[in-house]
Amino acid sequence: MSQHLGPVLRALTVVVSVPDQRGVPLPARLRYDREDPYAVRLSLGTHESRPVDWVFARDLLAEGMRRPAGVGDVLVFPRHRCLPDTLRVVLRRPGAGAALVELSASETGRFLRDTYALVPPGAEGTYADVEQGLAQLTARRD
Repeated sequence: MSQHLGPVLRALTVVVSVPDQRGVPLPARLRYDREDPYAVRLSLGTHESRPVDWVFARDLLAEGMRRPAGVGDVLVFPRHRCLPDTLRVVLRRPGAGAALVELSASETGRFLRDTYALVPPGAEGTYADVEQGLAQLTARRD
């Protein structure tokens, strides 16, 4: 087991594109925490500008490094020979459209390796607090 117990963070610059507009570089951050061992968080923007956060499966990100992956709100596409260090993530919200986020594939690969050092693939259940998760899902909000 890794001695590193805190979250894995990777700051990077991404290019975000929406239909009919040119891509814009934005600061971003990938985050992984053993408290939520199945998920990664992609934050777009800065703390001052209230970043937009997307949470999706770590396995989805890893699979997308090798082949197209995902359905629904998050799709991940691997490097292409024309863009050898670019991983593409499509983020979609019903009624709000879609955005294409281009990340460095090498930085994303390093991030994933660091997450595996913290929680090896297949060992996520050891770290997941299922009871707390169920309590949060079933809690009433009056």
